[in-house]
Parts: sequence; structure tokens; C-alpha cells
Amino acid sequence: MSGSSNKVIFAALIGNSLVALTKFIAAAFTGSSAMLSEGIHSLVDTGNQILLLHGVRRARRPADDQFPFGHGKEVYFWSFVVAILVFALGAGVSIYEGIQHLRHPVAVENPLINYLVLGLAMIFEGAAWLFAFKEFSSTKGKWSYFQAVRRGKDPTAFVVLFEDSAAMLGLTVAFAGIGLAQWSGIPYFDAVASIIIGLLLAATAAWLAYETKGLLIGESANRWIVEGVRKLAAGTEFVDHVNEVLTMHVGPEYILVNISLDFRDDVPAGTIEQVVAALDRDIKASYVNVRRVFVEARSRHARAD
Repeated sequence: MSGSSNKVIFAALIGNSLVALTKFIAAAFTGSSAMLSEGIHSLVDTGNQILLLHGVRRARRPADDQFPFGHGKEVYFWSFVVAILVFALGAGVSIYEGIQHLRHPVAVENPLINYLVLGLAMIFEGAAWLFAFKEFSSTKGKWSYFQAVRRGKDPTAFVVLFEDSAAMLGLTVAFAGIGLAQWSGIPYFDAVASIIIGLLLAATAAWLAYETKGLLIGESANRWIVEGVRKLAAGTEFVDHVNEVLTMHVGPEYILVNISLDFRDDVPAGTIEQVVAALDRDIKASYVNVRRVFVEARSRHARAD
């Protein structure tokens, strides 16, 4: 995992901790449902950053007898846990609070405190979002932002950006709900804002879970890497046919490659060993994230198990 990912997570952790504290204080003084939901939102985000750091740390552990390909998938697992927590705690509690305040509306007191806290929160969250956005933009390369999320193999890069984006939208909704409740004298606006924040978090969590699920269960390398490996294998001496190229991300920066090749029948075993060793070197030299290469010699007509 890159150092820039850690910087993004630490920046979000510090920002969310400060924001959560101020939101809960404001909610206690004003009785705002939207502000309480925002406090819960920031608290969940703070816990999520801690889990992401935990996942990054565990993913760096070296390979051992029980995990011969390392622990890279730990970061995928903890990113998926983050998505579940955003849905269960952030979205669930926010929607519950909103429904409770719809049933038993409470007038917002001292709204000026809420506006002050929301303004400070926007500054803190905005700074964290800008930092995450710049880091994500610098690592996405020539891809569009949508492609970078769909094809990216390091979930920490987009999980923090998604959380910060949802936080900024949530603050805007809270500001609108509290403002409408004060202007109209109808406390239901504050409760509705809380429900909208919950739905926003639910949508964010669903998207995060969808994006990290494929990585968790064994997503292949990007197509250009697979095709590049196939081209290298096809251009190797004494190879008649490339049967298949199978890849899997064992971690954001760890790709496992398995190639099935049909060698010429007249090639001695010793020569095949040399060819395989050369192909292994070429693939690893061309794609730095490819860490292990396995080559299987099999007739093109043989059936793969």
C-alpha cells in the first residue's frame, strides 16, 4: 500500500474526529435531529478510518506457511467491513433518528450554534475531501474518475474519497433542513433532513460494498495487463499456443499470474525450463505488480479442470 493512501486516511481521521466532537456538542445544545445524524455520520467515518489503517497494517505482513501469497486481501476485507458499518450504523441510525423526530417533533433551539458548527465542519471536511481528491487524481492516470473507481485495485483510495463526498453532501442537507425548520417554524424539515442523510449514506455504502466485493473474492488484473502477459507468452520461443491467462489480485500491489501453454512436442524438458524462467523474468520486468508467475504445460486440446 502506498504512503499516499496512509496520508489520505490520516487526514480524514483527524478531520472527522474534530467534526464529530463539535457536531455532538451542537446536537446536545440544540436538539437538532439532523445535527445528531451528522455527528453519528462523522463518528462512523472516524471508526472507518481506524479500520482502514488496521487493514493496511495487516496487509503488509509477509507471507507465511498458512498464507503463502501474503495478507494483501486484508485491506479488501476491512474495506468491505467499512461499507457494512456505513450502512448499518451511519445510515440505519440516521434514518431511525429522523423517523423518531417525525413521530415526536422537537423544535430546534439555538440554531446559530448549528450554523457555526456546520460551517466549521464544511471547512474541515472540505480540506480532507480536497486532499483525498488530489491524491486520487494523481494516481488515476489516464482513466476517467469513474474508470479509476471501477478498475482501481486499492480500495483505500476511493473509500475515503466516497466517505468525504458523502460527508459534504450530508452537511449541505443538514444545513438546508435546519434552515428550513427555522424559517418555516416546521420542525419536520429537520427530521426529513436526517432521513435524507441516512439514505445518502445507504447509497454510498451500497456502492462501496459493490466495488470492494469483487476484489475480496478474487478479481482479475486489468485487461491491458492480461493482454500484455498473453502477448509476451505468445511471443515466447517454442510456444505453439497460449491456452489461457488467469490473473488475480492478492493485494492492491500483488498480482498472481497463471499461464497455460502448449509447447512444441520436440522441445526438451531442459529447454522448456529455460523458456519458462525467461518468460517469468520478462513478465515481472514489464509489470511491477506481478509477483508470482506459474506456467502450466498443457496441450491446447486438453481439458482444463
